Amino acid sequence: MPDENLSHGRFLAPSGRRGKWWTALLWLLIAVAAVPLAGKLEDLSVNAAVAEMPQGAAATRVAELAGRFPDGGVSPGIVVYSRDSGLTSADKAKVQADQAKFGAKAVEPVEAPILSEDGKAAILVVALKDDQATLADDALGIRTSAVDGAPPGLTVKLTGPAGASLDASDARETTDKLVTLVTVLVVIVLLLMVYRSPVLWILPLLNVGLSFLLARAVQYLLGAHAGLTVNPENSAVVTVLIFGVGTDYALLLLSRYREELHRYSDRHQAMRVALKGALPAIVASAATVSLGLLCLLAADMGFNHTLGTAGAIAVLAALVSTISLFPALLVILGRWVFWPLIPRSVENYRPKTTRWSAIGHGVARRPRVVWVVSLLVLAGLAAGLSGLKIGLTSEQAISGHPESVAGQQLLATHFPAGQTKPVQVVADQDAEAAVRAAIQGVPGIAKIADPLKSTDGTLVRIDAVLTAPSDSAEAKTAVEGIRAAVAGVPGANASVGGATAEVMERDAAQQHDRDVVIPLVLGVVFILLLVLLRSFVGSVVLMATVVASYAAAFGAAWLLFRHVFDFPAVDVQLPLVGFLFVVALGADYNIFLLSRVREEVAEHGYREGLLRALGATGGVITSAGVVLAATFAALALAPQVAFKEIGILVAVAVLLDAMLVRLVLVPALALDLGRFFWWPGRPAGRQKPPAQPLDQEHPEAKVPVVS
Repeated sequence: MPDENLSHGRFLAPSGRRGKWWTALLWLLIAVAAVPLAGKLEDLSVNAAVAEMPQGAAATRVAELAGRFPDGGVSPGIVVYSRDSGLTSADKAKVQADQAKFGAKAVEPVEAPILSEDGKAAILVVALKDDQATLADDALGIRTSAVDGAPPGLTVKLTGPAGASLDASDARETTDKLVTLVTVLVVIVLLLMVYRSPVLWILPLLNVGLSFLLARAVQYLLGAHAGLTVNPENSAVVTVLIFGVGTDYALLLLSRYREELHRYSDRHQAMRVALKGALPAIVASAATVSLGLLCLLAADMGFNHTLGTAGAIAVLAALVSTISLFPALLVILGRWVFWPLIPRSVENYRPKTTRWSAIGHGVARRPRVVWVVSLLVLAGLAAGLSGLKIGLTSEQAISGHPESVAGQQLLATHFPAGQTKPVQVVADQDAEAAVRAAIQGVPGIAKIADPLKSTDGTLVRIDAVLTAPSDSAEAKTAVEGIRAAVAGVPGANASVGGATAEVMERDAAQQHDRDVVIPLVLGVVFILLLVLLRSFVGSVVLMATVVASYAAAFGAAWLLFRHVFDFPAVDVQLPLVGFLFVVALGADYNIFLLSRVREEVAEHGYREGLLRALGATGGVITSAGVVLAATFAALALAPQVAFKEIGILVAVAVLLDAMLVRLVLVPALALDLGRFFWWPGRPAGRQKPPAQPLDQEHPEAKVPVVS
């Protein structure tokens, strides 16, 4: 008998008798190389606060120039001591003792405590080294030391940049560990439920795990040698993305492989046919999601910009792993991995009738009624957007009541509201006097600190403490006044930064990104659908359903945010990031369904082919949707409200899309429009007779293969 691999020209294919072993060996080498590289990824992390800021903005320039000033390597921690009835002598003694104690940990001498005018509070400013590797631990030491030995009734809180950094570090660490653990557990449970096999779940998880390592290794190499910015803040989102799409792609291939195992006695042949059928849909899906993510390269906001490249790398890593490693492992291990429900080959196999086949026939009876009712359901959910509020304050950004926020509230009660978050104006040294004079005339400023010169003597920084809280409208008005004032100073080259300016520029950048990236994503996805479907009408219809699905999901999510989770508003980045994931991931299910429609219509005609495609893909699309929704829902466990909202929105959208839009609304529209849905193309080429499995010894002969 001729070698089956050579006769088919697939000597190195992952489904080949020899190719499967070469593929497995290649991935073993990739894993060995990727582990140390992936472990170095965090070493490339830049300052997260700067990486997230708008590119090219004045406030970003001020943050980037911080290192040129004597305190540029310093992150101040502000310890607040407060007693409602007024500080006692014991309280003041505690503050004095802490001043001496903190001096040993600070990089600069700790100055005398500042007492509030009402006598109820005092603060110590502790300068800590602004090093991401040590700052959180140093801040934790200060917090612990300040609380230890405090007189009963004295409230002690750590706030300021160091306190906020500690809270952010705690939140990030909790997010990364908890979300990853929960995501893995969710995937395991769902795979066990779908396939009811005590063994099979290991392979998709192993596949995703290795693609996760590959993605991190590629990120490291690009960051170390190609200047890619690595932002640690988006790692949790990237993790759930790669686990979600990686498992989805594995489910699609696994479903098709199991189906072909019923037709072919040779598992290598079954995998080749499964790859041929599933590969176009998987590649098209990965292309849609990754290109959609790369649209974020047009964004100004640092978080959005870095998420685009990190997410695209993750999706492509999942694609490469799923079409190479995963089929090789399945073929190597054989049919027994499906135990106890082992698929056996049978003559003239026909898939069993599924609940989705029954639903499809129900839709086919009155498709127009079905799609009208479906659109009314989506419109009703979209009405939930009424009263939507966009924009969280810094105090609302982390759930619960972080200590730095509590400390900031104490400061605002007893000291000028802008005490810990001054406006920072950086200008050329020669313009110092003129800039200072311009700032002094701006309303809303409580005091102006002495100018601070850069270490090279070319720049000067002037800090202005505002009377209003940094997140308030009054503070923003004051910043606008400062900007206008310094803009009129000739040759100053002044930039206005600080917390308030950063918030204002973030809001402006997010608006820019929404205005630019959302149309770009729609255009990219629409073009991809045109290329894949070769149908203008169908592409327009599908894009309309995607937008309707997004609006409905956002409306439903906002109702949950407001009435269940008690969120006061949605984070400013949610409309864009949520839209991107909903549109790109929603297009996945369009591709999964309509790729199979083309295949079935070629053999069974339009109506019957569409219903067969729905019956064949309904289960896998539902399973994939549940897995993807569950992985994103894991973000709801993160302390950051923005991540909670992203996870909940995408989970709602994916479930709505997978169970209603793709499997009810789209088939109803396709049936009602008929072949016009595919205009100006056709749903498939010339109709052909049903294909029979190939004989293993004589591949040119089409005869049934029995077990």
